Amino acid sequence: MIPIRDTLYSKNLPVVTYFFILVNGFIFFLQMGKTPIIEQQFIYFYGLVPGKFFVPEISKWFSFPNKIFSFVSYMFLHGGFFHFLGNMWFLYLFGDNVEDFLGPIKFFWFYILCGIFSGLLHFTLNPFSNIPTIGASGAVAGVMGAYFILYPRSKILTLIPIIIIPWFVEIPAFIFLGFWFVIQFFNATGISSSGIAWWAHVGGFIAGLAFIKINQRLPLSSKHLNPKIKKFIAKKHTPKFQRIVPTSIENSFDLYGDIDITTIEAISGINKMVIISWGFYNPLYKVKIPAGVKQNNKLRLSGMGKSMPNGLKGDMYLSVNIKNIF
Repeated sequence: MIPIRDTLYSKNLPVVTYFFILVNGFIFFLQMGKTPIIEQQFIYFYGLVPGKFFVPEISKWFSFPNKIFSFVSYMFLHGGFFHFLGNMWFLYLFGDNVEDFLGPIKFFWFYILCGIFSGLLHFTLNPFSNIPTIGASGAVAGVMGAYFILYPRSKILTLIPIIIIPWFVEIPAFIFLGFWFVIQFFNATGISSSGIAWWAHVGGFIAGLAFIKINQRLPLSSKHLNPKIKKFIAKKHTPKFQRIVPTSIENSFDLYGDIDITTIEAISGINKMVIISWGFYNPLYKVKIPAGVKQNNKLRLSGMGKSMPNGLKGDMYLSVNIKNIF
């Protein structure tokens, strides 16, 4: 299963989420620019190695500040392109809504603390390991745990490849994330030689759950931001990729749905990619929204309606919904 996006739109630009993605990307490309030997030294120096604390032969080569700093630095290193891509994609998918809820300042520290707690659990269970643990997985798992608590009924648009046929389906967030957590937990408690720090994933997820529960008793940062900052981070665009759940009228072969855009997109015009869900038929379609479109204007998609007895098809009509009219 490959998550494509969630169906819950965030109101603000996730500046801290993008910041973490950029920092991780910058450090990853620094790693890629090093020779294999230098990269291994780099990872060992900045990765989380429990043996730095308890194995004298290792501990003597590292300063105390380095040992402490590795609980933060490890979460910005990655072991390969797909390791990096997977973590950043999940952060991109789930980070915007959690940041929307917490506000950028709280989200920054939330992410760091989830990563630290994740590392601490791995450290506690493997105190003499000389293998460096790296990756943003623990911190990202914390974001996923927060999403699990905050938006359990949100839907995750998921791509399920069936041989060569892509099948798009919406899975409730509590099922998608709950299933992900169960897999991590069983891998952590089982015998695995994959080299993946499963307990770090479990620890990060639990930390996300706990920190969100604690935060719910505190004022929400996003509601106390300076109005100028709120205006700056307010989103100017709706998602490029949208899912349309059409409706029909009795005795009609046409289908009807809504497409969301912002005022800026209405003024300038925009192209969107939509999935039209009708039974098991989920076509991907490019929709061109012309400049100057108005609220509730109808866009006609020829031949995207229901099949007629003569083999022809009706049309699809999308009603334009401008989300932040001014």
